[in-house]
Order: sequence, then C-alpha cells, then structure tokens
Amino acid sequence: MSLRRVLLSLVLVPLLAAPVTARAATADSPEKASHQKKHFDLQAHRGGLGMTTEGSLEGFGKALHLGVSTLELDTQVTKDSKVVVTHDRKVSAQKCRDTAPVTPGDALYPYVGKLIKDLTLRQVKTLDCGFQQLPGHPDQEAVKDFRMVELRDVLHLVKRYKAHKVTLNVETKIEAGAPEETAPRELFVRRVFEEIKRSGMAKQVTIQSFDWGSLRAMHRLAPRWPLVALTNYDFLQVGKPGASPWLGGIDVDDFGGDFVDAAASIEGVKALSPNYGFPQNGKIGDPGFRFYPDKAMIAKAHARGLKVVPWTCNDPDTIAALMDMGVDGIISDYPNRVRRIMTDRGMHLPKAYEPR
Repeated sequence: MSLRRVLLSLVLVPLLAAPVTARAATADSPEKASHQKKHFDLQAHRGGLGMTTEGSLEGFGKALHLGVSTLELDTQVTKDSKVVVTHDRKVSAQKCRDTAPVTPGDALYPYVGKLIKDLTLRQVKTLDCGFQQLPGHPDQEAVKDFRMVELRDVLHLVKRYKAHKVTLNVETKIEAGAPEETAPRELFVRRVFEEIKRSGMAKQVTIQSFDWGSLRAMHRLAPRWPLVALTNYDFLQVGKPGASPWLGGIDVDDFGGDFVDAAASIEGVKALSPNYGFPQNGKIGDPGFRFYPDKAMIAKAHARGLKVVPWTCNDPDTIAALMDMGVDGIISDYPNRVRRIMTDRGMHLPKAYEPR
C-alpha cells in the first residue's frame, strides 16, 4: 500500500466510526436508559400453563429457564394437612385421571371429582394429571404421568436453581363463597405459612388471595410478608347489602365501591391484582371489551404506593395496551409472549436461569 493510501485510511477511519458513536449515544439516551431499567413483573401463571402442564416442576423449571420475575401458583390443603400445588379445589376430570386406589376398596375411589380437602396426599399422588394437553392450549407440553407436587417441592426447586431474584406469588386458594369446599381458613393459612417459613425463602415470597380474610390471617402470622389483593369485580359485590364473603369482613360500599381504597385498608397489602378486563377472556378490539384496571385505577393505586398486576392476560396486543396504561406487571399463561414484547420494547428482562 502506498504512503498516500495509508494516510487517507487514517483520515477516513474516524469519519466512518463517527455515525456508530452517534447511534450508540442515541440508544443510551436518558429516556431510553430509564425505560430499560424499569422493573416489570413478568409472572408465569401456574408456572406458565400455556407452555407446560400447570403446576408441574417441569413447568416451573421451564419458566425459570425462560426468565421470569415471578412464579405464580395456587395451593390447596389436603385432609392430612399437606400443602399441594393445584388451582382446583375439586379434582378436575379435564386435567387428571384416576390410576388406582391407595388401598383396595377405598370408599373415596375414584378420586376424580372429589374435593382436595377430603383426600390425603397419598390419594392425591395416585392421580395422573399430565395425561393430556389442556384443551385450548395447543402449544402446551404435556408432562406425562405428572403427579401433583407440594409447595415445598416448588420452593426447593427455586432454591436448587439458585434463582435468588425470582419471587413466588403463592395463592391461598380458599373458596370464600363456599368455605366448606376448602380447608378451614386458619388451618390453610397456617400450613402455607409453616411451609414457607421452614424453607427459609420467606424473603422471596408474596401471598395473594381472593379471600381477603386469609390475607388478614397471614398478616397476623407474618406481618412483614407482602400481600396481594386479588379480585374480580363481581367478588366486590358493589351496591349489595352487607359485606362480601370474599373481603374478610370489609363492605366495599363503605369505601364508595372502590377496589383500591378497600384493598388498601388491609395491613400488609402491597399490590392489587384485578382481572384485566371484561369479558374475562376478551381482548382489545373485541366489540364491547373494556379494561378493568384503567388509567384512573392505576394512578390511584400508585398514589397509595400500591402496584397493579392484572391477571390473566395472554393476547399480545392486550398485554401491550396494559403496559401502555402503566401496570406494574402481568400474570400470563404465556410468559414467553410477554417476554417477547418486553424485548421488542427494550425493557429490562428478568434473569434466565440454567437448568439444574
């Protein structure tokens, strides 16, 4: 190469590099950086049931490997006071099938259709709850011969993954509208409390419930644990005489029918989780669809220092619209969809953990 060409290249290199530097500066602008640092709570509903059999360790593990900030899960308490991870108070024929009785001639067999509170852990463990893909979820990986796990198993899994930045949002699935169908509230709450405390993972746990009476009971046992008030509008029973059985003695009409004010009156509540809209499985653009957590609700909650994390939204456009309104997180059957939107928007992503 001639001396002239060498000198020319030395002049051109800085000039060619300049646009790259300018683009980097634009990408790192204060507005962009601020948006990327914002924490958004990506919650895998029942471990991400759109991806894997709900409530399975395989599902929770897959969600951890994907990278979520929170594992959302439901609990029930068995006849022998074991805390199992399941959404349904009654064994669902759509999700589980019988295999064999624990003992010959067991009067409770078949167990499908029975209440979890009336079955022992041994009886529950005979059920195959991964025998088929859940209808309506064509992408779900069915975990063959899956047996319900205990809360302690999920806590241990998170510990084994060393997922120190992941929260477990544990629901006490008490049926306040039919309390005879689930374990008694005090027993239910105490057993969930004991399992979490024994695990040593209380700092990574939030407790949620539609039954606000159980939130109050948990606060008495663990006054520092963050609580989440779940609701759908009907459970509030606005305009009806007396207190709703779901609100733990609170009459929402004493608060002008306002969800935020009523939930904020419960000590320990740090977040609100309303259903995302009406109809419950609707999506933005559908005729007649409307959001439940609107900008006014979100602003009021934020003014009280409360986060808003609606459930359970799966449609990408609807999720994006909720984000635009300022919600603090989303509970979704498809955490992979939410994470994809977060990626496209340049949002800070939860850590992904390697399988262990």
